[in-house]
Amino acid sequence: MMRYVCAILIFFQLCFTATAQEKELELFFDHQSKKPIESLIELKKIYAQSIENNDAILEGKCLQQMGKVCYRQGHFRQALDFFLKAEKIFNSNDKPLLLAANLSDIGVLYYYIKQPDKAMKNYLLALSIYKKEHNVKGQAAIFGQIGQLYEKRTRYDSAFYYQNLALKANERTSDISGAAKIYENLGSIYEDLEKYDLAYQHFKKSLDLYQKDHNELGSIEVINNLGDILRKTGKYQASVAETQKAMKLADKLGNIYQLASCCRDLGKAYELMNQMDSAYHYVKLGYKYTIDLYSEDGARQVAFLQVLYDINKKSDEITRLQNDKKINRIIAFSATIVVLLTVVLAFVIFSRQRLKLKDQQMLAKQKDIQHDLTSLELKNLQLEEQHLKQQLEVKSRELSTHTLNLIKHNQFLENLRNTLQAMVKDDKRDQKRQMNQILTEINQSFNHERNWKEFTQAFEQVHHQFLEQLKKFSIELTSADMRLIALLKMNLDSADIATLLGISTDSLRVSRYRLRKKLNLAQGDNLSAFIQAL
Repeated sequence: MMRYVCAILIFFQLCFTATAQEKELELFFDHQSKKPIESLIELKKIYAQSIENNDAILEGKCLQQMGKVCYRQGHFRQALDFFLKAEKIFNSNDKPLLLAANLSDIGVLYYYIKQPDKAMKNYLLALSIYKKEHNVKGQAAIFGQIGQLYEKRTRYDSAFYYQNLALKANERTSDISGAAKIYENLGSIYEDLEKYDLAYQHFKKSLDLYQKDHNELGSIEVINNLGDILRKTGKYQASVAETQKAMKLADKLGNIYQLASCCRDLGKAYELMNQMDSAYHYVKLGYKYTIDLYSEDGARQVAFLQVLYDINKKSDEITRLQNDKKINRIIAFSATIVVLLTVVLAFVIFSRQRLKLKDQQMLAKQKDIQHDLTSLELKNLQLEEQHLKQQLEVKSRELSTHTLNLIKHNQFLENLRNTLQAMVKDDKRDQKRQMNQILTEINQSFNHERNWKEFTQAFEQVHHQFLEQLKKFSIELTSADMRLIALLKMNLDSADIATLLGISTDSLRVSRYRLRKKLNLAQGDNLSAFIQAL
């Protein structure tokens, strides 16, 4: 029972710690732009605690905010490294809105380091997520950033299109600061197009919204823009008045960068008013602020880099410790496995030792039996091979004898036919009719199908499937062509072939010519050599 109570208490403690860290993180996010070094130090603490507590979401948020701090201090490479690590965490933990916000920050970073294509890619990815999640505020922000990107590319039609989309989307939210930024962007576009009246109207609208939202830093920038518009339209006194307002506000916030910017603008205005003493005063004062800015910025950068070094060092130590823990767990697990395997192996060896001799004896017997069977199979194969050779020799002799008998038979018939033809020329009419009948019977006996069937069977027994395979070379082969090919395969001379086919040697040459065409043999290829090679 006590065990369960302790587990519940630990669980509530972890939940309380995580909630406290989330609130602490939100508090420092609000002040990090004013105190970057202090915020970075606090973020480092929360980041280390999130890793120790295995809180991936809080770890990703810390990385994202550390990226923002580095970006605002001009450390773009380190900022990008933090953003990419946060993107990986949000993506793997299925946090689409956090991922979209991080992609937007990456796009802004690429925008300021003049890589517009990469900036656009990240903006579009973030926009697709916001649309999928029906997050109107996020869509408005991305539309404004895309419009700003097109403005820098001087593609003002596209810039107006996306800024108006941002304005429409922002109307559905209560984001005053977001609306002020959109109006500021529109004023900047009109200023680029030298439409100063419209630029002044939009800057004035932006200033009203910034003041309503108590955004003093945004107000300074817009008041400076109003001063620029008035100076460009020749209203120098009004321009000086607006710039002095911005200067007072910048002095209140202690923003040296904005003070230097205001002094430069005042110097330009007094120069145009031909008040060179005042112009010189403000130019010199602006130069002093610039020197102070660089001096202060240098000291701040050194301190900032030291904090970054500490963060990276701490992160490396945490990573090393985590790796050491993993290695120790792996070693412990491996050692346990090795011990278990050793015990199992010893048991197996012990149990198998008893059967080892029996197995060896059985194996020896099986080897002897297998050897005897192999020897017997080898003898059977040798006998079978010898028997097949003998059968082949017998079939070859039968084919040769059959062919020789056919030749002798046909030669005899040929001689008898020639003798009778000679007698027909000299004998009387009655004898001629009888002899012609004998000649007809002799001619019929030349192509007696039974003899050819017997020859074909004997030929196929010696040359297996030869005639069937030959048909693959041509589908036009007749039975007479197949007989001629079979006789050529037996390497008989032309006279014997003509005798067997019962045709003259001239007719044989014609038959060979026609056969070459059917087999698609090129001129110069030897027909007999082709058939022997099959």
